[in-house]
Amino acid sequence: MALGDEIRSDLNKMVGNPWSIRNGYVVPSTSDVGLYDNDAVKLNAVYLYADLLGSTKLARNFTPQTAGKVIRASLRTASTIIQKHNGKIRSYDGDRVMGIFIGDRKEDKAVEAAMKIKYAMEEMVKPTLYRKLPTLETGGFIPRMCVGIASGEAFIARAGVRGSNDLVSIGRAPNVAAKLSDIRERPANHTYITEQVYDDLGYDANYSGTNNMWERHHADVGGERMTIYRSNYRWKV
Repeated sequence: MALGDEIRSDLNKMVGNPWSIRNGYVVPSTSDVGLYDNDAVKLNAVYLYADLLGSTKLARNFTPQTAGKVIRASLRTASTIIQKHNGKIRSYDGDRVMGIFIGDRKEDKAVEAAMKIKYAMEEMVKPTLYRKLPTLETGGFIPRMCVGIASGEAFIARAGVRGSNDLVSIGRAPNVAAKLSDIRERPANHTYITEQVYDDLGYDANYSGTNNMWERHHADVGGERMTIYRSNYRWKV
């Protein structure tokens, strides 16, 4: 089949056929979702994106070997924390990792993971990198991650071709969480959550003693003015 005919045939199937959508009670793996059918799993979930700050400066000012160690150390640390809080990792994108939380206390688990990522980056990752790679400190690079969290309904489909495909999350929750992790303010390592996530938090994820850990805030998120909450609190690992 000629290339043009193959593409037109695929497009007619993907766009013309209806979706087959089923409710999900676990976060699916790649093999759980069909590649060529319009197969999708619908989830009520919390999405967390943890994004390494300053990666452009990192790539510009340091060797690839140094930059690679920073990125690997940061992603490994964040991923370990996400998994320990029952989050399922379904995507890495350069210097960013995405975790999906479902079930009871999913908002609390995501927030606890985010605050532990902040603690681990400041108290564990940064000292180790500075000790092993002193040019990072002398060059003014601070290893930090910004975390965005959003909740809601999303559906998970499989995109790509045989031998080169992956799951994609479609919906407002994953989109907003990704955009929140892109916010750059001073200090630039807040945790940002949507108003819906904030409203569903339990006491321990909302308060430190009697102090509310969250500040109500307004920000442009993907071209939309939103009420969100931000926090600079940490949770000890």
